[in-house]
Amino acid sequence: MSKAVVVLQDTYFDSVVLMGAASQVKKLPGMVEVAFFMGTEANKVLLGNVGLRLPEVDAATPSDTILAVEAEDEAGAAQALAEAKEVLSGKRKTGQAQQTLPRSLGGAIRQTEGANLAVISVPGRYAEAEALRALTSGLNVFLFSDNVPVEGEVRLKNEAVRRGLLCMGPDCGTAWINGVGIGFSNAVPRGRVGLISASGTGAQAVACRLAENGEGLSHCLGVGGRDLSQEVGGLMTLQALKMLEADAATEAILIISKPPHPAVLAKLEEALRSVRKPVVVACLGAQPRVEGNVCWVSWLAEAADTLAARLRGKTPVCGAALPEFDDPAAVRAVLEEHAGAAGPLLGVYVGGTLAHEGELAVNAQLGETVAFGDEQALAQGRSVIVDLGDDVFTQGRPHPMIDPSLRNDYLLRALKAGVGVVLFDVVIGRCSHEDPAGVFAQAIAEAARQGLRPVFVGSVVGVEDDAQKLGRQIETLRAAGAIILHNNAQAARLAALLASPQRRAAYLSGARG
Repeated sequence: MSKAVVVLQDTYFDSVVLMGAASQVKKLPGMVEVAFFMGTEANKVLLGNVGLRLPEVDAATPSDTILAVEAEDEAGAAQALAEAKEVLSGKRKTGQAQQTLPRSLGGAIRQTEGANLAVISVPGRYAEAEALRALTSGLNVFLFSDNVPVEGEVRLKNEAVRRGLLCMGPDCGTAWINGVGIGFSNAVPRGRVGLISASGTGAQAVACRLAENGEGLSHCLGVGGRDLSQEVGGLMTLQALKMLEADAATEAILIISKPPHPAVLAKLEEALRSVRKPVVVACLGAQPRVEGNVCWVSWLAEAADTLAARLRGKTPVCGAALPEFDDPAAVRAVLEEHAGAAGPLLGVYVGGTLAHEGELAVNAQLGETVAFGDEQALAQGRSVIVDLGDDVFTQGRPHPMIDPSLRNDYLLRALKAGVGVVLFDVVIGRCSHEDPAGVFAQAIAEAARQGLRPVFVGSVVGVEDDAQKLGRQIETLRAAGAIILHNNAQAARLAALLASPQRRAAYLSGARG
């Protein structure tokens, strides 16, 4: 094995760009490990964790880019570094011909007259200062950076509210502003729905379902996963709600969240009472209900369908205890075909919100609690759901939406515990891998070669206009032997039925009746 490192001095790249480049370089023959980072102390620790903290790394500064690789031989390592430089050189040149790149936020503001939004993706320890500079310069902020202390988040959001601005994030991966996607997003149409969401895959799932219903987005404002916590107090959710209520292009509002802290929920409910536009709240795990102009629902697809119906003048029907199947006859056929299937169930997700929705659907169907994130429970015969996009899995590696091989590696190890059913998601769109379904199909094929044959059940988030093509991704998975449902909650429910002979028999008996 051969390890090599090069440090690009005074050279900055966004973390998404670095992750994408690492994913591309890792495809080269003979590659063992690839890690591209800015030269912060925290990132040096991550390089040490994957065995790539060579002496050159210690001299790097936070303004430098570190390219570290491990290959089967010296020639392969050298080729990987050369390819990395070529890829990153292209990223820097794209759209920048004959233009000098600014080296600071102030320079960018001077160079971009009329800008009112800053996209910030720097290491967490520097993110608060950069976001504060943007806010005090009158810019709204899309804060992609993670590892920002909650105290810093509160300071930033209070400043944003004071100035009548947005601070989307931290750890905000997805937004649409005036219909234009930022970060992980899909090619959905511009429309009349304003969406408020934590940050990522939940927003993508709802945006794509709205598009399927013939609706589009005016804006999607990501508020960060901690916004509805007691510490943050819903500062940006309430600010986003106020801005969408005042926005002429927004005719209806949809909010996606996990259950807020009770004190924050009370503030949100109070604010919603004064909103005149139709509102649907998809609060995962909440009690479905209609209160005045606001409809509360339990599932992501249900939220999009309900809001689309309300925009067409139909009375909302809220409160499905479990998601209904689009084709019950096809579901019966699947259950009868796999009559010998039995758990445990393993959910391997790349989307955090989708993973939690899957957990709720599986729990509701099985009448028990699956182990969320506890992979050791598989050895005890318990069902487990894992969010592989969580920071614990991505240290030193790209997010699995960018490099799906992370999930393949995890899955093939976990299947040896005797898994009977695999539940999964595939998320396509901008910034995602060019063929995530193709990569997952490789895992299905490799599992079969090893004599591991669980039932694979999943769903795909995306639209046909995405570069990866929704239809092509679905067909790739079905050709590999996976069962693909219309949405994540349906897939989770079917996976739970397959994993439990008793629940499966009860469902089939009731369906026949």
